[in-house]
Order: sequence, then structure tokens, then C-alpha cells
Amino acid sequence: RIAGIQAAKATGELIPLCHPLGLDAVSVEFAPIGEDLIRIRTEASCTGPTGVEMEAMTAASVAALTLYDMGKSVDRSMEIQRVRLLEKRGGRSGHWVAGSD
Repeated sequence: RIAGIQAAKATGELIPLCHPLGLDAVSVEFAPIGEDLIRIRTEASCTGPTGVEMEAMTAASVAALTLYDMGKSVDRSMEIQRVRLLEKRGGRSGHWVAGSD
């Protein structure tokens, strides 16, 4: 969880041309699904006219990489799959929900 939060805060340094934002909140949630799958869900928010989807997706990606790093001694065949945006509010494009296109 800490790795994801730190990654969200560092997105402006990690993603080229992504400007740094003052985040108000970042949450990283882990939900086991069965015996061999973990869903990572992240949310980020800030006060201002911009969206923070890159911060949330960076948080999810780094949290997944951290889980891999922690578990690779047990199973190197683990996979990180499907990082995607589910919902976005704010910014030039306004409110967007996956599947609403």
C-alpha cells in the first residue's frame, strides 16, 4: 500500500511530460479473488481542474510490481495483468466511466 501511495506522489517524475500534482488523497486497496488472484484498486484525488488518472494507475502498477517483488521467491511465474481506468472525474474531458463510450 505504501509503495502505491509513494508512486502516485512521484508520477510527475516517472511519466514523461506528466506534470506534478498536489494530491489530496490516495487509496490503495487489495482484494484476494480465489487462491491465486489479487485485485488492486486505487483512487486518487486533488483539488483543482485536472484529473488524476495517471496517479491512480501509477499507484496500481507500482503496488503490483511490489507484490511481485515480495512473492518472486515463491513463484516467479506470477503475472501482472490489465491495468485500466474505471472512472475519471475532472480535467478537460470531465466525468468518464469505463464502458460508457
